[in-house]
Amino acid sequence: MNISSAIVYVAPECLYEACEALLLMPGVEIHARSPEGKVVVTLEDDNTNSAADKYVALHGVPGVASVAMVYQYSDEESVDTEEVKA
Repeated sequence: MNISSAIVYVAPECLYEACEALLLMPGVEIHARSPEGKVVVTLEDDNTNSAADKYVALHGVPGVASVAMVYQYSDEESVDTEEVKA
């Protein structure tokens, strides 16, 4: 599991269209936006490599000037778990 957050800086005149494109990306959620073009997003993915690909895709959204990662958490989930008795 990979969860990260970022601030996406968008040209204000492209804010609506850019947010619509961001919402179409799987695993991307918008949590806040300002009229000046700052958009706070989280990205969630099962794979670290595809999470990195999402950051590349964010840069390709029309109107996006830059993307700044704020937080990143990665955890390898184990399929086999066993209970430990104290």
